[in-house]
Amino acid sequence: MNKVRRLCLVLGDQLSFDLASLQGLNTERDAVLLVEVMEEASHVPHHPQKITLVFSAMRHFAKALQQRGVQVRYVTLDDPQNTGSVPSELRRWQSLMQPDELHLNECGDWRLEQSLKDSGLSIQWHADTRFLCSRTEFACWAEGKKQLRMEFFYREMRRKSGLLINGDGTPVGGSWNFDAENRKALPKRVIAPLPARFSADSITQEVLALVGKHFAHHYGSLDSFDYPVTHADAQALWEYFLDYGLAAFGDYQDAMASDEPFLFHARISAALNIGLLDMRQLCSDVEAAYWSGSIALNAAEGFIRQLIGWREYVRGIYWLKMPDYANSNFFGNSRPLPGFYWTGETKMNCMRQAIGQSLEHAYAHHIQRLMVTGNFALLAGIAPSQICNWYLAIYMDAYDWVELPNTLAMVMHADGGYLGSKPYCASGQYIKRMSDYCRNCEYKVSESTTVDACPFNSLYWHFLMRHSDLLYGNQRMGMVYKNLQRMPDSKQQALWQRGEALLAKLDAGESL
Repeated sequence: MNKVRRLCLVLGDQLSFDLASLQGLNTERDAVLLVEVMEEASHVPHHPQKITLVFSAMRHFAKALQQRGVQVRYVTLDDPQNTGSVPSELRRWQSLMQPDELHLNECGDWRLEQSLKDSGLSIQWHADTRFLCSRTEFACWAEGKKQLRMEFFYREMRRKSGLLINGDGTPVGGSWNFDAENRKALPKRVIAPLPARFSADSITQEVLALVGKHFAHHYGSLDSFDYPVTHADAQALWEYFLDYGLAAFGDYQDAMASDEPFLFHARISAALNIGLLDMRQLCSDVEAAYWSGSIALNAAEGFIRQLIGWREYVRGIYWLKMPDYANSNFFGNSRPLPGFYWTGETKMNCMRQAIGQSLEHAYAHHIQRLMVTGNFALLAGIAPSQICNWYLAIYMDAYDWVELPNTLAMVMHADGGYLGSKPYCASGQYIKRMSDYCRNCEYKVSESTTVDACPFNSLYWHFLMRHSDLLYGNQRMGMVYKNLQRMPDSKQQALWQRGEALLAKLDAGESL
């Protein structure tokens, strides 16, 4: 095997031609290595569609590199020589090719990056320039702050990027944030666009067969896989959203509806997180749509905020606080994740809808994750590590850098408020307001203490009661606790007893 000057390892979530580690490649003297390994596919039981997306996109990326004249070494999952992990494969190819240099972009997973740093190999690491804010820049911004708030970080990123900024440095529209205009429920007369679908080519069909063979025991359906696996198809998905979804996204991004898994959401987060789309270009396209008059400001600002605000913010916190951050458990939760999270078999229609579509499509939008499946896990006192692993396993776009802070802190408040100033907990009334789920539920959202009462109602007040010592002093929770204090003792006791009964059912392994 010919000796090379530089061997560049590209991971499955780094499929960008603009990757910093790939710059300056010499097509005659350098090579790129991509490896499909069992350890990364199974350290949690990843949804089969997620594995399919990554492996197929990797194979298409390798083919595209070869068409550009790049030397590529590709290891398939079923290669007899495959050693099963990224570090061991890198060691094997370092021995085979004897490169002068090993190059690698920063990883998206602390576990994997640490294992590579512990491998004994001399690796030249490159910052992940796909993000607007580097790890070092975020650490400098966070230095000396007892609590970090996304809103202030977001304003810094707006100024840095110049997105929706007037010539005098003020925000377009006079406000940095139009979140209050992004919370409308879906009216009956509004119809969401049909989702864009992408058929499987021969490469994807081979991967589907491979995944079906090796990962049939993982939870989630493989049948409905229709995601883009190339840069061109990902761009087509994005353009479809620009044409048919973005204008209504601002108003209805928090809305939920039965049998409508996608509504006006772009579904591009998975493609973005593995490198098939460029974050800067997405933001530029959305800003241009606003200036052209085709979308309202709340749609443009809301979308841009998700990318250069929240997405960058959670990544910064992840790399600032890991690895200890993963063990945070502010409420001391220890209850196992209920089995219906893996099956969707529950009488709660909102949970059945959110979990069911997650199993079918490896997708749920942010409010379904935060205020339905996440809200229930918080109220029920589920161990943070268990719900974190579920999110990481079940969702197409879930990678540790983005999933862990979102779930551990935003959903479970397990960091005690470092990321978010209050727990995002709610009763069934929130779900009723933002969806039609309650209309076809066996439980009654109008009841709180009866045997057929919505479980979210009593569990919400039970959560507040059992953690009052930790939350009572939180300024943003003051009104809630005043409402609790106004309740007659008899009502409080009935809510507590109903909550205890529901938790006892969970402890007994029963579904709700």
